[in-house]
Amino acid sequence: MITFLKIIMNMKIKIENLTFDCIIGILPFEREKKQSVVVNCTIKYKYSKNNFIDYSKIAYDIENIMKKSQFKLIEDAILDIRKHISDTYKIKKIKLTICKPHIMSNCKVSVKK
Repeated sequence: MITFLKIIMNMKIKIENLTFDCIIGILPFEREKKQSVVVNCTIKYKYSKNNFIDYSKIAYDIENIMKKSQFKLIEDAILDIRKHISDTYKIKKIKLTICKPHIMSNCKVSVKK
């Protein structure tokens, strides 16, 4: 009798410096002109041959959600993206940072959850 072991391992996906332009912000000029955002994401999940996560789909989802939703607050973007990823993929944990690198001339501004 042959027994097959199902190997399950904890894995971590890192999406770093996902950069694109979108409408985000509450100031009048932010609602009119797209600005650059940088997203960093870390996702922990249980990997097996039958349970893996396509990181390219997650990167696409993040960009697509932000471009379509035109969030006023980074915090709302983070909450919506986290909910979508948690509802769509079998994950254990997600960390997400969204940065607006050019909104201020003397610093980069970001929110992390």
